Amino acid sequence: MVVNASTAERRAPRTQIDGATVTVVIPCYNYARFLPQAVASVLGQESVSVDVVVVDDASTDDSLAVAEQIAANDPRVRVLANPRNLGAVATFNRGLEQATGEYLVRLDADDLLTPGSLRRAVAVMQYLPGVGLVYGHPIHFSGDVPPPARTDPLEWTVWAGSDWLAARCVDGTNVITSPEVVMRRSVVDVVGGQLPLAHTHDMEMWLRIAAHSDIAYIVGADQAWHREHPGSLSTRAEDPLVILAEIRDAFDLLFDGLGGAFERGAELHAASRRAIALEAIAEARRLLDRGRATDQAVRLLAFAAEVDPEIRSTSVWRGLDRRSASAMPAAAAIALGVVPRGRRWVRRRLRMHRWHRAGVFEPVRARPRDAAYDAGRPATHRAGLPATPGSGITSNAGDVA
Repeated sequence: MVVNASTAERRAPRTQIDGATVTVVIPCYNYARFLPQAVASVLGQESVSVDVVVVDDASTDDSLAVAEQIAANDPRVRVLANPRNLGAVATFNRGLEQATGEYLVRLDADDLLTPGSLRRAVAVMQYLPGVGLVYGHPIHFSGDVPPPARTDPLEWTVWAGSDWLAARCVDGTNVITSPEVVMRRSVVDVVGGQLPLAHTHDMEMWLRIAAHSDIAYIVGADQAWHREHPGSLSTRAEDPLVILAEIRDAFDLLFDGLGGAFERGAELHAASRRAIALEAIAEARRLLDRGRATDQAVRLLAFAAEVDPEIRSTSVWRGLDRRSASAMPAAAAIALGVVPRGRRWVRRRLRMHRWHRAGVFEPVRARPRDAAYDAGRPATHRAGLPATPGSGITSNAGDVA
């Protein structure tokens, strides 16, 4: 898939903020060993007033006792206890009901905020009232001590929500880990909380927010630490078919609900399904590049054809099919071939470099800055979807990233 540059504004960052309140919801299940560090990373934030809502999801370890002890020592911390295990989505939504701040963060109990992250994000939203979600670069780490974080932003990148949303449809992937996000609560009040998706509940919510507001990225500063450990969801070996199916479901929910009402919604929905089908083919190739999981590759290819039946008429599918008569097993012949392995590797590395630098996989093309902003006044509200969302973004089914 080829994604041309999405259109965004690049702005010099502002650092001063005018008194803000931020509610941080921390869902917790059996993370007693991590919870104190997570809460401390919030309470230590500067220049903002924070309150923390810890929601214990019927943990079987000491999580609830640890949370209650923290709350007893600091009035900014409240604790809710689920009577039974409700799962991550319902647990967050319960905490969301208790949010009182102007801004909102969902922080897993094993993750951490970097110093100054809330001040940096709030500065964006105070200067740009149309922005409903701000994110930045997350540091992935393991162990007890997080690595040093960058705390000086270089610039802000701001997309019209429609452009950012269209880019996600064409790319078909999630560009946000989760702890690095700060949301405007008034926008969340409009779009609602998370929906019951096991792996893509965060992504689906980001898509809904983009349908109502602009999206901003803080360049040059690390906004959160994401801890990877054997018990974390991100490190569990998940069937790629499960993940891809839930990404499909996230886009389906968007376009069946909020997304179905805006112009070109059907086109963008189809683009998301084409992107997911191409990713299924690419995943099959990666499996076979490593010389294993042939049956899994067959299932991925079948999934691609199910998600987007028209994929069979593209040059990607035709080129793969021509190789099916080779000496290797038919499934491997279909899954290998059109794009050389080295070229695919280089393309993946380039995509990851862009993500680390700009928060998205596609190049970002600058658009003229808002004159009011450059004059020191807040930029005007550009929220909502224009008649032609996704300017500058195209898809080519003949190329697989």
